[in-house]
This record gives sequence, structure tokens and C-alpha cells, in this order.
Amino acid sequence: MSEVITSPMVGKILDVKVKAGDQVSEGDEVAILEAMKMEMPIVAPCDGTVKEIKVSAGDSVESDSEIAVID
Repeated sequence: MSEVITSPMVGKILDVKVKAGDQVSEGDEVAILEAMKMEMPIVAPCDGTVKEIKVSAGDSVESDSEIAVID
């Protein structure tokens, strides 16, 4: 079953650390979100393979915006 990673708050994507097809472990950084002048790592909630990246560096995101999908 796929796991969708979402943004915890409104912000801007500073960096995407993975690409589709990459293997990730629970806790690995997937992206860096800037919110309220702080950098916040967005981490994988589970082990798996990155199926899809839904954001790019520089994108503005809303709370609960989809960032990536892990299978």
C-alpha cells in the first residue's frame, strides 16, 4: 500500500533530497520545507521505494499538500 507524505504546514520547498525510484528508510529526509523562517526536514514515515515526487525546489505548499508517494 502506498504512503503519501504531506506538508505539516504552509511553507516553501527548499530542496528535494530524493527522486522517483530511490529506496528510503523510515526517518530519511525526503525534502526540506521552509516555514516561519525555519528549515524543517520532511522525513519518510516508512521504508520503501519513492514512487512519485509531487513538488520541486521553490514550490510553495499549503498544509497537507502532497509532497511524495512511497510504496
